[in-house]
Amino acid sequence: MQTPDPALDPVPVLYDVIVAGAGPVGLFLACELRLAGCSVLVLEKAQDPHSPLKRLPFGLRGLSVPTIESFDRRDLLNDLKLRVPSRDVPAAAHWMQEQRNPGGHFAGIQFFQDQIDGTQWPHRLTGQIGSVAADMASIETVLAIRAAALGVEIRRGCGVESLAQSDDDVTVAAGGGTVRGRWLVGCDGGRSLVRKTAGIGFIGTDAEFTGYSAQIELADTAALKPGRHYTASGMYTYAAPGTIAMVDFDGGMAHRSEPQRDQIETVLRKVSGLDVTVTRLLRATTWTDRACQATDYRAGRVLLAGDAAHIHSPLGGQGLNLGLGDAMNLGWKLAATVRGDAPAALLDTYAAERRPVGTQILDWSRAQVALMRPSRSSRALEAIIRDLIDTRDGATYFAERVWGVCLRHDLGEHHPLVGRSVPDFALFDGTRPSELLRTGRGLLLDFDAGPSLQALARRWRKRIDYVASDARERLGLTALLVRPDGVVGWVSEGHPDIETAARAAARWFGQPD
Repeated sequence: MQTPDPALDPVPVLYDVIVAGAGPVGLFLACELRLAGCSVLVLEKAQDPHSPLKRLPFGLRGLSVPTIESFDRRDLLNDLKLRVPSRDVPAAAHWMQEQRNPGGHFAGIQFFQDQIDGTQWPHRLTGQIGSVAADMASIETVLAIRAAALGVEIRRGCGVESLAQSDDDVTVAAGGGTVRGRWLVGCDGGRSLVRKTAGIGFIGTDAEFTGYSAQIELADTAALKPGRHYTASGMYTYAAPGTIAMVDFDGGMAHRSEPQRDQIETVLRKVSGLDVTVTRLLRATTWTDRACQATDYRAGRVLLAGDAAHIHSPLGGQGLNLGLGDAMNLGWKLAATVRGDAPAALLDTYAAERRPVGTQILDWSRAQVALMRPSRSSRALEAIIRDLIDTRDGATYFAERVWGVCLRHDLGEHHPLVGRSVPDFALFDGTRPSELLRTGRGLLLDFDAGPSLQALARRWRKRIDYVASDARERLGLTALLVRPDGVVGWVSEGHPDIETAARAAARWFGQPD
């Protein structure tokens, strides 16, 4: 629920968790925590959540497979699809104005759905790879509605100003008052005050370019060819009649200054090599390829998620997906810690699992920048990548990385499904795991309905739902244990080893009830 008065209480209330930042990551995390029964306060610096930069075309984001699955597992996916009619997306995305069905791109080099060989992903069920594109405004709206329905308290115009933590809680100053939480999570962006105040380092690579996204009016709308183009001076993407994105390799010097019409025209002429005239600048923003990551995702009772933990260029649109993955991973672990029924080391697995994912995404972003540099060597490398991505194996590899299909946390188990997203089995009882996970609890799927697993499920009955049902396609499994975030924690391919299953349950859910 949103309070009209941003001033905090003179006598600090103790919340289970305070979340700094009401962007998609902060809102999704708040929903996860509230679903698990925690009291949650979200503090947001901006008074007004609305911005034209969050709407189409600038706000367009492609959701990765893990994000789509997470939204489905929390019954948010249909709500999001209803808010973003598919007919509106092609007008905002030049890459969807193709004769073939695009699957994504690497540094602007397209791969297509008809090239991808899904049989190379045996840990996934066939026909379960889809794509969803949405704008940031719709994503935030859907999450804000859910947060309000769950009872999350959101205070806008009330950014974090300072914090102090003890062994038991964190005291936060914001909006002229103070509030206390058992835990504080910084989801407050790349310049995170929470991260800086907590003394967490932020290291990486400096910017090589300034990127521009702008809506403009041109004297001659036919002067620019639609699509993405590499030139001797940079790169630009044009979607008629006046949506432009361009990259100027200036070392990021122009970032954070408000772009003016003459500046946009100068840069556009430079990177396009054409004598174009911008008659009017409607809207513009800048960005860079600076890539940095927090040295740790936790300092005492302060944690980080989203851009507060990692920043990189928006190439490929993976930043939002990376942050939402943080929230899905952290939410249930922090909630279990708050409740006191988590294993001692459970919260440590958040950074252990998510930090390597962030490192990989940052390097993926850097690789794209290397391909975009206006140099002869980069153009030679681009030609090679184009040849590779145009093959079936190449397109499949890039789809696997861009879509997030390859995501697997190292849980110390050898089975290829452990650490991966649970397949959405079509169970004979008419349900799917994505539906069964909407409670935010763990899940024990028993395809053979064995009495030994029923007994195990009873031991963790407060935290794990037991479902005994066969599936149309079970990938050779007889049973599997699924964490609340949909990650497989244990599988059985024959007669279940109950001791191994019990150890896996204890690892993720603590001691039996």
